[in-house]
Amino acid sequence: MGGESAARTAPHSGGTSRGPAGGRIGQRLSGLAVALGLVLFLGGFGWGAVTYLPYTVPTSSMTPTIDPGDRVLAQRVDGAEVRRGDVVVFKDATWGDAPLIKRVVAVGGDRVSCCRDGKLTVNDKAIEEPYISSGQERAVDMKFSVTVPDGRIFLLGDERHGSLDSTAHLTDAARGTVARDDVSARVDAVVWPTNGMLPRPTGFEAVGSLSSPGPLRTITAMIVAGAVLVLGGAAYGPVAKRLGSRSRTEPAGAR
Repeated sequence: MGGESAARTAPHSGGTSRGPAGGRIGQRLSGLAVALGLVLFLGGFGWGAVTYLPYTVPTSSMTPTIDPGDRVLAQRVDGAEVRRGDVVVFKDATWGDAPLIKRVVAVGGDRVSCCRDGKLTVNDKAIEEPYISSGQERAVDMKFSVTVPDGRIFLLGDERHGSLDSTAHLTDAARGTVARDDVSARVDAVVWPTNGMLPRPTGFEAVGSLSSPGPLRTITAMIVAGAVLVLGGAAYGPVAKRLGSRSRTEPAGAR
């Protein structure tokens, strides 16, 4: 074999891997994160689109809960799901052509009256209404007492002095009540400005059960989690490549 040496010299590669940045497992996990993130992100938006309706409130009738110009999200609900204390979107031909937003204070069979020591009463029980600003209780010269017929609701604005609510229609045939079927949605949150979910109307627990909150928090969590997974998964490859490149350029220590 002459002077030919049997020893072979390994090709100089600097110890680097020719595989994808971060390794195959990392790449697969990042791809899975992006796929799952897209499902959550798009699923959340899709769920929200079929569940909620956006509205802009043009007047001060629901101040201070909802101010003029606020953007709200209202959950699509059937009128049978409406409970006392709910802020609802409805449309009644005798009230006008535009959708209106008011608070349900009484349902079919209730006797709603005003006022006892400045407080609204439902079935002779005084209702605590912390969402009303101090001094906004119904004026004494605007007393009323109405028994709500079955299948109908009685509504008031949170701004009790200026709202054109059921009290403005007491002389109508329906005595200011609105059919449950006229309700199209229930307001869940003020999204612009971002005031968040409406406070629970716990004062009405004295006369019956309250509505359950809508799925807005779950939908929001899905969208946020999806966005984080998509961004994190998409960033994995470039970050791993950059870290690998940095480790290759660092000088090896003396041995």
